[in-house]
Amino acid sequence: MSATRSTSRRGRRTILTGLGAAATAAALGQRSAAAQSATPFQPLLHAEDDWMELKGRHRIVLDVTSPEGVPDAIRFAGNLFNGNKSGYGVEESDVAILMCMRHSATAYAYGDGLWSKHGKALDSKAATPPTQNPFNTTERPQLSGLVKRGVHFMVCGTASRGIAGRLAGQGGDADAMLKEMVTHLLPNARLVSAGVVGVTHAQERGFSLLFVG
Repeated sequence: MSATRSTSRRGRRTILTGLGAAATAAALGQRSAAAQSATPFQPLLHAEDDWMELKGRHRIVLDVTSPEGVPDAIRFAGNLFNGNKSGYGVEESDVAILMCMRHSATAYAYGDGLWSKHGKALDSKAATPPTQNPFNTTERPQLSGLVKRGVHFMVCGTASRGIAGRLAGQGGDADAMLKEMVTHLLPNARLVSAGVVGVTHAQERGFSLLFVG
C-alpha cells in the first residue's frame, strides 16, 4: 500500500470520527438545553379546593369506597392519630386527615336526619331498615367522634346525585332531593364534584393517599 493511500484513509477516518464527535456533542447540547428549559411539574390548584388547606404537618387522605371499608377507615384514622402521638410525639392538631366517602360508601357521609327518612333505600341489604347512620351510633365507633378529633370528610357529588335520583323516584325532583341531602351531611363534610377528583386534588396539595376499600 502506498504512503499516499494510507494517509488518505487515515484522513477519512479522522474526518468521520470528527463528524461523529460533533454529532454527539450536538445531541448532548440539545438534551442539556431541553433539561434546562424544562420546568418542574406544578399542579393546577383550584380555589374550590382551598378548604383542603388544613392545619397539620402530616396530611393523609383516606379513600373509602364501600360499606365494608367504613369501619376500617374509622380505625385507621384513630391509628394515625394514636400512632403519630405514641411513636413520634406528634399532637393530633398536627395530623390533618381527610376521609373521602365515595362510590358505595357515599351514603354513610350523611347523618341520621336522612337515614331516618330513607334508611331502607340507603341500605337495602339490611334485615331491618336502619333509622340511623349505622356507623354513627353507639353500637359502633362513631364518625362523629372523628369529627371531634378534627377529621374532615369529602363526599362524592356524582354518587350523591345518583342516590338523590333513587330517593326521588321516577319522575321525582332529584335536584331538590340533593339539596335536602346536603343539609344532612356530617359535620366537617363537603360535597365535591366527584370523589375520584377530590382524592387526586388532595394529593396535589400534599396529602398522602391511604386507600381503604
